[in-house]
Amino acid sequence: MSILRLYFRVLGLLAPERVLAIVLSVANLALAGVLFLEPMLFGRVIDALSKPRGNAWLLIGAWALVGFGGVVVGALVSLNADRMAHRRRLGAIRRFFEHAIELPLSFHGRQHTGKLLRIMQIGSDDLFMLWLGFFREHMTTLLAILVMIPIALARNWELGLLMIALLGCFATFNAVAIQRTRRAQENVQQYNNEIAARTGDVLGNVTVVQSFTRTREEVRGLKHLITQALAAQYPVLTGWATLSVFSRTASTLSVVAIFGLGAALHAHGKISVGGIVFFVGFAMMLIGRLEQFATFISNLFFHSNSIHDFFDVLDTKSAVVDAPDAIALPRVRGEVAFEHVDFGYEVGQQTLRDLDFRIPAGARVAVVGPTGAGKSTALSLLYRAADPSRGRITVDGIDVRNVTLESLRRNVAVVFQEAGLLNRSIEENLRIGNPGADANQLQAAARAAQADAFITEKPAAYATPVSERGRSLSGGERQRLAIARAMLKNAPILILDEATSALDNVTEAHIKRAMDALCRNRTTFVIAHRLSTVRNADLILVMDHGRIIEQGRYEDLVRRNGLFAKLARQDEFADDHRARPEPVPLHVAA
Repeated sequence: MSILRLYFRVLGLLAPERVLAIVLSVANLALAGVLFLEPMLFGRVIDALSKPRGNAWLLIGAWALVGFGGVVVGALVSLNADRMAHRRRLGAIRRFFEHAIELPLSFHGRQHTGKLLRIMQIGSDDLFMLWLGFFREHMTTLLAILVMIPIALARNWELGLLMIALLGCFATFNAVAIQRTRRAQENVQQYNNEIAARTGDVLGNVTVVQSFTRTREEVRGLKHLITQALAAQYPVLTGWATLSVFSRTASTLSVVAIFGLGAALHAHGKISVGGIVFFVGFAMMLIGRLEQFATFISNLFFHSNSIHDFFDVLDTKSAVVDAPDAIALPRVRGEVAFEHVDFGYEVGQQTLRDLDFRIPAGARVAVVGPTGAGKSTALSLLYRAADPSRGRITVDGIDVRNVTLESLRRNVAVVFQEAGLLNRSIEENLRIGNPGADANQLQAAARAAQADAFITEKPAAYATPVSERGRSLSGGERQRLAIARAMLKNAPILILDEATSALDNVTEAHIKRAMDALCRNRTTFVIAHRLSTVRNADLILVMDHGRIIEQGRYEDLVRRNGLFAKLARQDEFADDHRARPEPVPLHVAA
């Protein structure tokens, strides 16, 4: 995207306040008129003073009136432009945030959180500066140039040509600077994004860095990135500094040339002293405006990459969207079917292959298999974290792609292996499951998940803040809050993705009854490695390499002596040694 097109798109974000933008544009036109009138009146005053009966005082009064009017209009423009720029900046942050959290997990898997935060923060700040600068300076400058040049040519074409030459020099210098430094500035932006990602990575895993005594190495790595960023930035800065020198030189030569040519024209009676003063004032004002415009171009250049990154995120389309005719799914019974489902994160690489099963409403299904078998990926398709590349998934006979995402996900509660707690109070984290829950419902869910006891022991009880990702809590506490949150949601379909992995055997035993109550009358999918969790399942699906290679009840699968029996005999179910099945002898043909 060219810088000019990018700038027009930046201005396009002002559309929600188009009326105010139009008013400010008209006000800027008036300010451009003031810029023209002031040097013209100055020249007229000079000529009037040189005449015995000149109307100098009248012109001085008009000059003062024009100047005062310009001050008032300028103040109103600045005040309203500031307020609008602040509103639109916060609006841009809201729009970015709203769009980013709706993007699929595959997008967030490719993007570092620190980088996304930098793109949002720096991009919105740069948008703010461009909006503010547009109405405070840039628009007036553009209008003034458009007004000044024709008037200058009309007053004296020779001096007008000198001003056009000055304008041409500024345009040429800026075009050359942009052309020669664009690629280097893109590299600088990439280094800055890497710095943001690296610092975010380290700060997010500071306990690991400290425990492995990696602080010096991480600082050294950051210093290396900073050195690379500066090495890429310095040539860009040198190029724009050189542009400034050339522009200043052109400005000085232009003013000297206007004086010299004006003096020659005056000697031949072609222009008055006031006319010369008018053109010099015009030139000085034009130079000031051109320098402002050059600063704007350089700022736009330096900010263009961060704004481009901002728009790249906004332009990212989610592959999971509501169909145009999507219906709202009511509360379902919970019958789930996968019909010959294939899925792959990358084109040509299938993660899941031909998953085909039907689960009646209210059944409890265990999904087991080696790490990387595709268990979590398969169940994530149920609530449309992604869509299958082949086949379909139905709930109560309805294709999940034909219903709204909100209504589908309202019917599915998930307890992830990582609890996913936000940096808010315990109560606020629980209310994610049901924002309208009252205090009694909140406490009942916490008691059912064996969480109420440790919550009430804390100084602020349910108002206790939970640090980022729940780091202020133990693993078991985090997981119990996640279970309570799912209980509070009360959805007819439940997915437990290693929900008890962070709990010790004693704690798990305490909440087993609560888990049984949670699963009652709900279609439940349990991804587990614990034998005690899967033994009583109505159906066990055994996955390996993205396929279902076995399915059945516990006793049937053990008798088959397949992968499930092998996993049961190994340490996949190490928490339940006494319940391990005995090896089933292989039948050897005689």
